[in-house]
Amino acid sequence: MPKIIVSGRGGSGKSTMAALLAKALEERGKVLVIDTDESNLGLGRMLGQEPPAMTLMGFLGGKSAVRDKLLASMQQEKKEKLSFFRDNLTLENLPAECVSWHGPVGVLRIGKIEHSMEGCACPMGSITRSLLNELQVSENEWAIVDTEAGVEHFGRGILEGADIVLMVADPSYESVLLTEKARELAGEANKKFIVVINKLDENTGPVLRQELTGRGIEIGAALNYSADVNQANLTGNPVDINVLREDVGGIIDKLAG
Repeated sequence: MPKIIVSGRGGSGKSTMAALLAKALEERGKVLVIDTDESNLGLGRMLGQEPPAMTLMGFLGGKSAVRDKLLASMQQEKKEKLSFFRDNLTLENLPAECVSWHGPVGVLRIGKIEHSMEGCACPMGSITRSLLNELQVSENEWAIVDTEAGVEHFGRGILEGADIVLMVADPSYESVLLTEKARELAGEANKKFIVVINKLDENTGPVLRQELTGRGIEIGAALNYSADVNQANLTGNPVDINVLREDVGGIIDKLAG
């Protein structure tokens, strides 16, 4: 089954989309939600579970240790693909302290900004890239990657090991431009690209559709604005899949198609 990267501008609904997909897919198998956003702290709450005890970066020795390994790899005369993990990496043998499982849904956090002036997030990107390249997902298993805002993760190459880029576009001109750029970058990497338009109402929906289709961007699915989902996000409560179950099911059909 696929490894799916969820992308979009800040506030477009990436984390909500990742949580809704996980809740819908848990009825079909096992789902790992990978939190790669170094500043987003609320994804676990959207899923109704506590975050894991340790980030993957912490398990690997922290940012300094990961940075040292990156530098050592760059200095090698014979360049080899950088790996942080053992062979045959699966959902079952991920480090237990780095994954919080609640039934068939697990949350793994790559790393977070912990201190002022601690440096760039490049080591986190390298860990994510290695993880997605090496992680094997079997039938009835999915990996959903919640990314940081924008397109930096495209530049870091984390989509190399993914199968699908799911772009969340909300009603804003910035989102339209970002979707156009993301389509270009996904195309360069030869990745399947699906656009979901989000937070629509009767006024913004037609305009957003026109802006995207006018640029030759195919719309895969749409989610209307939900006051219930918005309220859950505001109060830190889990999102209710039943509010948008049919629409999310349509997105899954697109992903599987």
